Amino acid sequence: MRNLAGSRVIAALVSGLVFGLGLSLSGMLDPARVRGFLDVTGAWDPSLAFVLAGAVAVAALGAILAKRMAAPMLDDQFHLPQGRLIDRRLVAGSAIFGIGWGIGGLCPGPALASLSLGLPATVWFVVAMLAGMIVHDRFVAPST
Repeated sequence: MRNLAGSRVIAALVSGLVFGLGLSLSGMLDPARVRGFLDVTGAWDPSLAFVLAGAVAVAALGAILAKRMAAPMLDDQFHLPQGRLIDRRLVAGSAIFGIGWGIGGLCPGPALASLSLGLPATVWFVVAMLAGMIVHDRFVAPST
């Protein structure tokens, strides 16, 4: 494997910066905007749909380019998910994620970016999110 650790760190930092800036510019750091998108029977805010469409377009372009490449630029091979099974764990995890997203108006990426705003509710959300990850890793993952 090529020695590209420094390049990987720089790529990760630039990617995170672009992601956070995009979330900020699109208004997705505001949980009220996300909850407005999820409120289809009330004052529905479609702005998240445009953000999601932009993300899907960029991801699709990346997938097309990746299929044409023999290997990624900063690794020797692509590391793609192998599992395609839709089971109870996947459905339950998706439901828990969706419930948390609907209640809090944040998912992990925007929550971490929102920490820069210093809002107590966001700090508590991230603390709860990390606690959930720890509980999973300590009690759920070892039994699987």
